[in-house]
Amino acid sequence: METLRNGSAPRRDDQRLVEQALASALAAIDRNLAHFGEQFPAPSSVGGVYPAIGNDEWTNGFWTGMLWLAYEASGAPRYREAAERHVLGFHRRQAERHNVAHHDLGFLYSLSCVPAYQLTGSTVAAEAALGAARLLLERYQPRAGIIQAWGDLHDPEQAGRMIIDCNLNLPLLYWASNYSGEPAFRDAANRHIEAAARHIVRADGSTFHTFFFDPATGAPRHGKTHQGHADDSCWARGQAWGICGFPLVYRHNGDTRLLELSKVLANYYLNRLPDDGICYWDLVFTSGAEERDSSAAAIAACGLLELSSNLPLLDPLRNDYQDAALRMVRQLSTHYRGDDHTPGGGLLRHAVYHKPQRMGVDESCIWGDYFYLEALLRLSRNWASYW
Repeated sequence: METLRNGSAPRRDDQRLVEQALASALAAIDRNLAHFGEQFPAPSSVGGVYPAIGNDEWTNGFWTGMLWLAYEASGAPRYREAAERHVLGFHRRQAERHNVAHHDLGFLYSLSCVPAYQLTGSTVAAEAALGAARLLLERYQPRAGIIQAWGDLHDPEQAGRMIIDCNLNLPLLYWASNYSGEPAFRDAANRHIEAAARHIVRADGSTFHTFFFDPATGAPRHGKTHQGHADDSCWARGQAWGICGFPLVYRHNGDTRLLELSKVLANYYLNRLPDDGICYWDLVFTSGAEERDSSAAAIAACGLLELSSNLPLLDPLRNDYQDAALRMVRQLSTHYRGDDHTPGGGLLRHAVYHKPQRMGVDESCIWGDYFYLEALLRLSRNWASYW
């Protein structure tokens, strides 16, 4: 296991900084709520402004999740009312099977319908979340023990692919198992996280973005990247998904090995950050002119807070991880926050969606905005996770 190099301990954020950042975020959400109406922000901005889209993308749940976070932070009914209207659309989407042939159903429904049920007791939201979980379970490949990321389940050229992002889709399956009493959801999630731990994580604590299995036999084949710099590099957002996802799954299945694994990933990530603590888009870069990815930093900050909260009080790295998360949030709030007050603008600037395809490079990304807001909620109150 790679040890965490000790640098100078970051100064702790005081409550005033967090509250000021939260107030700024809520003001941006108000502008965007008026701007988008019943539509959603696209996955990434164009020229600093998110295009408006329908409920079509894998990322729509992040915006609804932000509305639920804003409701919890403020108690203002306008956020709840908007989110509840979204829930009706998410119910239709899974019922009509509209653009749901992928594993990102967790991102869509864990942040829209699960919190709706959690906060309001909505049976419509619970029905939608359970329906989405059933669609996700359809993508389970029992021979390999994985949830197939995307692609035709019956096409041998597409079948057998898992990606690190799916760690964050598994909580929907655990929720569904608890809600319905059906063990199949939990069993599939447990097998998938075992496969991710065994095959996605490399020996040095870095991660593959994607890993392939033989669809006929389930035998492991090889790892690759899809959005990273190279197959043998470490895509920063993928590493952040791992740091965040393994302890979130631990929350559901109690396997302490997932906490130890998240520590390995966290150490690798933290040891490859530039001086300000905000990662480049791939961790092969530690200096120079390559783009930073504020969205990966926001995910990693939430992951470090989740990891720290689950470690024993006497674990020597518990406070280090919390301090590192606080430092990231401080930097994001001070130097990466979108403060131009443009309707449709993001909470965070300088994110990267898909560098190899030149998509959303040095723009805002809606998941970065969500995780930044989630980090602020985690730091400002005793927040009950949606995941």
